Amino acid sequence: MNSAQKLGFSEKTKLLIIHADDAGLCHSENLATIQSLENGIVNSYSIMVPCPWFYEMATFAKNNPQFDNGIHLTLTCEWENYKFGPILPVSEVPSLVDLNGHFYKKREDLRKNASAVDVGKELQAQIECALKFGLKPTHIDSHMYSVATTSEFFKIYKELGEKYNLPVLINRELMKMVGLSPEFNINESDFLIDKTFVGKFENFESGKLRDYYDTVLENLTSGLNLILIHPAFDNNEMKGVTINHPNFGSEWRQVDFDFFTNKVNKSKLEENNIELVTWNDIKNRR
Repeated sequence: MNSAQKLGFSEKTKLLIIHADDAGLCHSENLATIQSLENGIVNSYSIMVPCPWFYEMATFAKNNPQFDNGIHLTLTCEWENYKFGPILPVSEVPSLVDLNGHFYKKREDLRKNASAVDVGKELQAQIECALKFGLKPTHIDSHMYSVATTSEFFKIYKELGEKYNLPVLINRELMKMVGLSPEFNINESDFLIDKTFVGKFENFESGKLRDYYDTVLENLTSGLNLILIHPAFDNNEMKGVTINHPNFGSEWRQVDFDFFTNKVNKSKLEENNIELVTWNDIKNRR
């Protein structure tokens, strides 16, 4: 039985969440995310609480409850010149930061240095911060899927979902991507996204990222599917944030924005019998 059936849909139903990661990262990301929601086919997004532009995006979320939004739990900061760290004082979660008090750039450094206690404290603090701001999140997910860096961290992630009664993004492809075994870390009671689609660097580098998204829509199979994108504008701010990081960089994010706000691509949902669904729908049907 696929996850669409578990939600009460027929086995042939093609459900899809088109989800924008990294809201709150910077102003460019926020503007593009908002326009993707208002004018495009993006129907879900999640906000990075520790980032400098959290306030802007959180204000939008609070004033626009019609849009599905989650908390993008953050434990890493991959950018060269743009840094952020935990929302808790560094003295409370010292294992999560480098010598300058910022999150580690790589998941491997997080794996080597972070304690499960500090991870749990910081992730809960991020959720509490969002709730105190007045947000009503529909789910929780994770930046760079860093919560799956170790089995201990992944257990904490799932426990937070249970504590706050929020669905959590659990998917085999994402787990394998970060090196965590689905066989040993998924329980029978866990609710899964059947298939997750994320563009690869070779798609972008060869100029075929749009073709990849086209292929996903045209060949989507039944079940609960998720397309993860990162819409932003290829402007000076975004170029500065993503300098020397073409993977999910400024140009890539502009392609994401352009494709998922193109009205032609909206018609492909109907042509391929794809039904958009939100995390809130999932939460209410489980």
